[in-house]
Amino acid sequence: METEFIEILGARENNLKNVSLKIPKRKLTIFTGVSGSGKSSIVFDTIAQEAGRELNETFSNFVRTFLPKYGRPDVDSISNLSTAIVVDQKRLGGNSRSTLGTITDINSLLRLLFSRLGEPNIGLSFNFSFNDPHGMCQTCEGIGQIMTLDIDKALNREKSLNDGAILLPGFGVGTWQWKMYANHGFFDNDKKIKDYTKEEYDKLVYAKPEKILINIMDGEMNSTYEGLIERFTRQNIKTDREKSQANQKKIEAFTSIQKCCDCNGKRYNEMALSSKIHGYNIYDMTAMQIDELVEILKKIEDKTFAPIVQSIIERLENLIHIGLDYLSLTRETSTLSGGESQRVKMVKHLSSSLTDVMYIFDEPSIGLHSRDVHRLNELLLKIRDKGNTVIVVEHDPDVMKIADHIVDVGPKAGSQGGNIVFEGNFEDLKQADTLTGKFLGKRLELNENPRISHEFYETKKSSIHNLKNVSLQIPKGLFTVVTGVAGSGKSTIVNEVFIKEYTEAVVIDQSAVSANIRSNSATYTGIMDLIRQIFADENKVSAGLFSYNSEGGCTNCGGTGFIETDLSFMDSMKTVCEDCGGKRYKKDVLGYQYKGKNIVNIMEMSITEANEFFEHKEIMKKLKSIIDVGLQYMTLGQPLNTLSGGECQRLKLAKELNKKGNIYIMDEPTTGLHMSDITNILSIIDRLVKKGNTVVVIEHNLDIIRRADWIIDMGPDGGNRGGEILYSGNLMGLKECNRSITGKYI
Repeated sequence: METEFIEILGARENNLKNVSLKIPKRKLTIFTGVSGSGKSSIVFDTIAQEAGRELNETFSNFVRTFLPKYGRPDVDSISNLSTAIVVDQKRLGGNSRSTLGTITDINSLLRLLFSRLGEPNIGLSFNFSFNDPHGMCQTCEGIGQIMTLDIDKALNREKSLNDGAILLPGFGVGTWQWKMYANHGFFDNDKKIKDYTKEEYDKLVYAKPEKILINIMDGEMNSTYEGLIERFTRQNIKTDREKSQANQKKIEAFTSIQKCCDCNGKRYNEMALSSKIHGYNIYDMTAMQIDELVEILKKIEDKTFAPIVQSIIERLENLIHIGLDYLSLTRETSTLSGGESQRVKMVKHLSSSLTDVMYIFDEPSIGLHSRDVHRLNELLLKIRDKGNTVIVVEHDPDVMKIADHIVDVGPKAGSQGGNIVFEGNFEDLKQADTLTGKFLGKRLELNENPRISHEFYETKKSSIHNLKNVSLQIPKGLFTVVTGVAGSGKSTIVNEVFIKEYTEAVVIDQSAVSANIRSNSATYTGIMDLIRQIFADENKVSAGLFSYNSEGGCTNCGGTGFIETDLSFMDSMKTVCEDCGGKRYKKDVLGYQYKGKNIVNIMEMSITEANEFFEHKEIMKKLKSIIDVGLQYMTLGQPLNTLSGGECQRLKLAKELNKKGNIYIMDEPTTGLHMSDITNILSIIDRLVKKGNTVVVIEHNLDIIRRADWIIDMGPDGGNRGGEILYSGNLMGLKECNRSITGKYI
């Protein structure tokens, strides 16, 4: 059968240089290239964008008002597209009511099973939902936790009411809220709280609401008196979600989260928990590890309900095959990592019987130990073999090996990228004269002379999640890598134990530095203020003139460079502003120059060009830091919302390069990084350590592990089979640790 192709002609999104490309349909194609080379611009901003836009156009105008808006990508034409399903690394998020069981619909099937097979029978499936009033614990409303006022933080017992004993926001002396306690006549307002009788203290803190008369301005009025805890809970906790989020920061200093005393954190009411199958209630089943739950379900012999049981087992086994066997269905989706989130989304598509769909994956190997990559490969091939086109953005050579077709984008990043530098198979890529080809067979040498430290940051012993009463010891002033298979407890011990005890630790992740079109690399690093001042001094005018967010901004477009026209149910149109021609500044501002360049000329300079142009020491120092983290190709005016995750992380690192004595935490810094960028990241880490900083990295990448001074290996496996520290020491000793899976792959 003749191969069909998706054909792209003249793609120019972001840094793409008029790219034309043919991608084979019903095959597995992998896009690779350095971070910022243009891979995502082709795959997400061009192919996925156009597929989404064209699909939307098949719906009526009314329906389209409810659908996500897709603009037309900057491309001459794309033909032979299929419907696209994008499976990215965006965390599933959700609130505390969203769990792995609810997001995968496995909970719905379990509820149905309990409503039919549970003993005693308590009726319909909604009776087994913690998100339904019929099944939820009424005390915590199905959340399993309750937020309460921490009275020790809310009251200063050394003071009286008149001295301001109530520390809560809005309860200052003389305020309306304060008068609700001071004017009722229940208390001696000059008596210190520590001298109250038990009755007085209980009245102040715990009293239930009661109607009373209060004296106000020589008159009486009806009022409700309630203790501090009752009032605080009603105003801040049992309130609508928006208000509660706005208040969150303000009130969290006065609250504590506790396990619900009625359901003991199980979320369900007594009736829901009373019904059992083989001695297990619905909470017991959802709280056990997925692989254990499968074994329990296989023991159900009643053939009447075989279809339901089989459907649950099939979904659970899909989660196991992708390496998520260590999770439980009670796991809140907001606590899943980006890699785990992506794998959960992948599993949802496995049970689909759709064919000739285009599946697009964004680095699905993220968060996977070398041992588990084969599971991902099997899944990608399974999706392809159902007759689908699979497109993957990936850096891992072990995933590239299974590709039918590979497209390498480059040759470098930013303005030096945006071209197709190779198309073909894996074997040919190994011989290709591209950055990817050159680095495919390379492995970094083991660090045989690690730095040594005799001082440690040590945490208290913890058993949170799957940790087995362990304490983390991080050597001061070294480069430490925390390793282990997915689910072994790496993120828990670093992000939930170490960071909470050492609050001074600086976390440098790949989250967006800003999603704002008005922010750029110059404003983020503080260079822009210095540049404005140089222009102001040179031209004897206000520095505000050289900000498009201030008095220098074009009045027609508000300093954005374009005019957006809302076309109601159709996609909104963005057109270049006629007044400023997209330059964002008022025309008269462009008349002011420094060394023959106006402010727009400066904003269009690359970091390298700007470093050669300016002589100001502070500007040069900050530009040098950006060059040192490998972002010299960016322009000064490049909006931060166009940066990839890896670029965001390196820009954050640039701000830290000259600091000393800090603890830096990085969670999988190789995410989105090409093999050639890893040596760059390692040199940055080395520089931080040489300046006297402590660097802690959670990582699976073997090259990063090989260069560490100190290794902490978690395991031996994931979930309840993990949570131990198998090894802590230098690299050479890890190879001798028989229980370590990481040691075998080094």
